[in-house]
Amino acid sequence: MNLELAGQTALVTGATGDLGRVIVKTLAACGANIVIHYHSNEQKAIELREEVKQLGQKAMIIKGNITRETDIQAMYKAVTDEMGDIHIVVANAVIQYEWTSILEQNAADFQGQFDSCVMQSVFLAKSFIPAMIERGSGRFIGINTECSMQNAPTQAAYVAGKRGMDGVYRVLAKEVGEHQITVNQIAPGWTISARDREAGTELNEGYSSTVPLRRRGTDQEVANAVAFLASDLASFITGAFIPVNGGNIMPTI
Repeated sequence: MNLELAGQTALVTGATGDLGRVIVKTLAACGANIVIHYHSNEQKAIELREEVKQLGQKAMIIKGNITRETDIQAMYKAVTDEMGDIHIVVANAVIQYEWTSILEQNAADFQGQFDSCVMQSVFLAKSFIPAMIERGSGRFIGINTECSMQNAPTQAAYVAGKRGMDGVYRVLAKEVGEHQITVNQIAPGWTISARDREAGTELNEGYSSTVPLRRRGTDQEVANAVAFLASDLASFITGAFIPVNGGNIMPTI
């Protein structure tokens, strides 16, 4: 049994970030052509496009602000004109900000998280799902977080945005399921990325001691879960919130 995405085209938002780059390369290694979305790091996007091409897949880069509906509409036209149908959408982009207490957090940070978590997903759905409905298939995947269930101090803006995102995905799964479109979320824990490897900060005993598997997960492990949900192996999974965090959070029944 193979995880095969040949003939599929995937859009990954926030593709030049630490996790986005690994998701892109993993989907490409499974045979998918890739649309690499970026907001500001054009050079990294160009480098990533070349890596995808070296894996034997088609790739294009597209710039856009994922919090603006007009930008996503323009992205849809550009990518479909050049790459054809988009079979897989991975909403990975998120606005970064400094975490602090609710009483001290700037209101703009709450709005930024709402825009990049909730409205990004809404705008992507409005632009890309109609063609999936017409085709009768598609994969819509969002990157959520274990923080949605932790609700720890200083996480408020992030949690508010991601929990709102969770509601959108659950409703969307019910609305488009009859068209054989699956809608799912991956919830990473505190994940080891290239930044940690370069800085030598992979180990954190305080965090790992709370995780049943007693370690931090890796960006590749998160990307593997995305690839699984994108594939036919997950054809009967929809509306799921799947933690990839070693059991640090466990959704209940």
